[in-house]
Amino acid sequence: MTDADAVAGPGFQRGLKDSTPIALGYFTISIAFGLYCAQGGISPWVAGMMALTNLSSSGQFAGLNVILAGGALVQLGITVALVNLRYLLMSFSLSQRLPPGVGVLQRMVMAYGVTDEIYALAMAQPVVGFGYFTGLMVMPVVGWTSGTLFGAFVGSVLPASLHSAMGVLLYAMFVAIVVPPAKSSRAIRVVVVVAAVVSTLLFVVPGVRDLQVGWRIIIATLAAAGLGATLFPVPGLGAPPAPATGTGGR
Repeated sequence: MTDADAVAGPGFQRGLKDSTPIALGYFTISIAFGLYCAQGGISPWVAGMMALTNLSSSGQFAGLNVILAGGALVQLGITVALVNLRYLLMSFSLSQRLPPGVGVLQRMVMAYGVTDEIYALAMAQPVVGFGYFTGLMVMPVVGWTSGTLFGAFVGSVLPASLHSAMGVLLYAMFVAIVVPPAKSSRAIRVVVVVAAVVSTLLFVVPGVRDLQVGWRIIIATLAAAGLGATLFPVPGLGAPPAPATGTGGR
């Protein structure tokens, strides 16, 4: 490896290779989103466009709930922005790994592809160049979009009984997302429980249960995130060091 290669980091082909397992996982999970779109009467092509332009399972499901409930555009915008806020923090962190010469347009392209898994792969490199990161993006984008289209097309032709049975994929996906990190982090467990309790109360308590689903998602998200930030501050970000209990947050 030359000095120039070391400065630029790995290239496009390496990015494609590293992200192929992510693409396979995205394809499988996004089938659930496609089925959910079909269940809500969303056409496969609209579902595919949503997947292509979002690349966020949690953001898409939250946004689709608002859409299917007939929520206002402001609810849709706030909901998706809150759910995807972590990508802003990831982008700040990722920008510290960029080599010299990565311009604004290239950064905007890279920002489109920031997801949890792509970010994790990128941060494993001391230097993240434009070529490597775009390589990381291509296969997951293809996997996520094609899986959504597949699920939407299949969901549009399945009989109602089988369609309902396959709907369990949606809940399995969220269990797979939440349970592993919650098992290893007390902070995440607390936030998950708070979000579930607040969401349940907003659904059953008279006077607030009439709120549109978008506002309920926004309130539950702010309550859980606010409590989590208060109880489990991250050391080094202006908060006092957490006690060494072995159960600190992530």
